[in-house]
Amino acid sequence: GVQFGWALQLSLLTPYVQLLGIPHKFASFMWLCGPVSGMIVQPLVGYYSDNCTWRFGRRRPFIASGALLVIFAVFLIGFAADIGHAAGDRLDKTTKPRAVTVFVVGFWILDVANNMLQGPCRALLADLSGGSADKMRASNALFSFFMAVGNILGYAAGSYSHLYKVFPFSKTKACDPYCANLKSCFFISVALLLTVTTMALTFVKEQELKDAADGGEKAQKGKGVPFFGEIFGALKDLPRPMWILLLVTALNWIAWFPFLLYDTDWMG
Repeated sequence: GVQFGWALQLSLLTPYVQLLGIPHKFASFMWLCGPVSGMIVQPLVGYYSDNCTWRFGRRRPFIASGALLVIFAVFLIGFAADIGHAAGDRLDKTTKPRAVTVFVVGFWILDVANNMLQGPCRALLADLSGGSADKMRASNALFSFFMAVGNILGYAAGSYSHLYKVFPFSKTKACDPYCANLKSCFFISVALLLTVTTMALTFVKEQELKDAADGGEKAQKGKGVPFFGEIFGALKDLPRPMWILLLVTALNWIAWFPFLLYDTDWMG
């Protein structure tokens, strides 16, 4: 469900925000929220999720909250043109500042919510594996498989230019066929995400974390070491192969992200 929306985000939103009036050269600044939110949100969510003692479990509250935030964000993005027009944007102007503002706010919320979802999902896989290396390998393989399925479905939905005819109400005075198609794709994304999240929260059972936490997490918390202090402390003790792996990952994303941002725009 998350990857379906992520595929739509990558393929459709850079061209769309330019239709709202953001110049091509500034469109990439909008995407800063991805790495910034990933750098801050995922470690924080992971830390508080590891130490969560709610009766619903450690991971499920964050997964549910992230899914609700995703739904709120995609409605902001999908209806940005309509909200901007209602707030005073003129249809005869190239730049629609109010619509752009709503879009960017929704876009940032969407990236925060995606990071809020993905971290606990991966952690839940590890929890359910129970420390078994075989189960962990199998679960990661299935996780990657369903990510690929979500990507395929998302790109396929975004490529169909007449999808808005399934949702005729999506086309409005302020929302042209491209905008209406984007809106329709997000309707499907919301329905899919709601379905799979409800299934996961209903059928996947996780053990409630008691005060005496397994693995000594509460004991670690009692040491009083600041959260980011723990992270930087761990970095100091990383072996050389791990530093090489981190460097390769960083360079890979430096090379990959410009392609992700502009491939749809350039091919179009």
